[in-house]
Amino acid sequence: MTDDLSTLRSEAEAALAGAADLRALDAVRVAVLGKSGSLSGLLKGLGAVPADQRKDRGAALNRLKNEVEALLETRKAALEALALEARLKAERLDVSLPPRPFAAGTAADGGIHPISRTIEELTAIFGAMGFRVVEGPDIESDWHNFGALNIPDHHPARQDHDTFYLPGTDEAGQRRVLRTQTSPLQIRTMLAEPPPIRIIAPGRTYRADHDATHSPMFHQVEGLVIDRGITLGHLKGCLTDFLRAFFGISDLPVRFRSSYFPFTEPSMEVDIGWNRKTGELGGGGDWLEILGSGMVHPKVLANCGLDPREWQGFAFGMGIERITMLKHGMPDLRPFYESDLRWLRHWAADPLAPASLHEGI
Repeated sequence: MTDDLSTLRSEAEAALAGAADLRALDAVRVAVLGKSGSLSGLLKGLGAVPADQRKDRGAALNRLKNEVEALLETRKAALEALALEARLKAERLDVSLPPRPFAAGTAADGGIHPISRTIEELTAIFGAMGFRVVEGPDIESDWHNFGALNIPDHHPARQDHDTFYLPGTDEAGQRRVLRTQTSPLQIRTMLAEPPPIRIIAPGRTYRADHDATHSPMFHQVEGLVIDRGITLGHLKGCLTDFLRAFFGISDLPVRFRSSYFPFTEPSMEVDIGWNRKTGELGGGGDWLEILGSGMVHPKVLANCGLDPREWQGFAFGMGIERITMLKHGMPDLRPFYESDLRWLRHWAADPLAPASLHEGI
């Protein structure tokens, strides 16, 4: 009986070696191991084998089955590698060739989203002033997002109807929150490194609001300067230069107006000149609020381990969508996130054109 198994093994080896592709290989598998296959037939016939030979016969058949399956897997891997190599040769793409022209109205050249371009311009302008970009998590602790910034427990921003809280707490037992501002990066930076500090923090933020000028998810950039001898004069000069460079208006009127924020003292709203009737920036005798700013509150410095008697600084924050809309005359915030190709083609920036500083710093 061992002769028939040796013959079957030799035939199976020859058939597997002769299989030229995966389809032929599967045909061999079915012929040998399928329900009606030669080896399966022998296994089914074990009942007719004399009882004293049945155990050895069954063991031999199982060994043969394992050997054939191993040979099958080896040949399959080899054929798959050959098929992949042939496919790679057939589907090779010469990336040095010019792109194929698209039919009119079916596609367009790629472009940079207005928000991404504004972030590039912010980085270029503030980078020329010596700022660097910092990034951090979108999910923050209640302390980083509110407590360290001197925002009291009763403040409206800490209520569930304004802020997205997540279930559970972090390792320190703090509630987790989708950050409502990028201010937590100011806290993280002051905790992680000694002054002097000069950073901007652009990124996504989240608030429970949605209409033509508000979105549940939007982008914000905040700036922080910490050093000895920092004054309001440094803040005013920095922001005036930025706004004039960003909007490309060298004589853009800029006004600083007293306000209140828990994390700055004194605090100031920053307005720019515009025409209420036409929407033109830089003229018309009207004022438009553009961002908030102020000197870093002594309690915020103390919360981060800095002595307010030695270190002073200023901070500011603005909505990236807002200044983008003002710069380009966009009337509605919602199309920023609707993926409308017509809108994107109209407002996208040339990816090969670097962000410029317009009038310079």
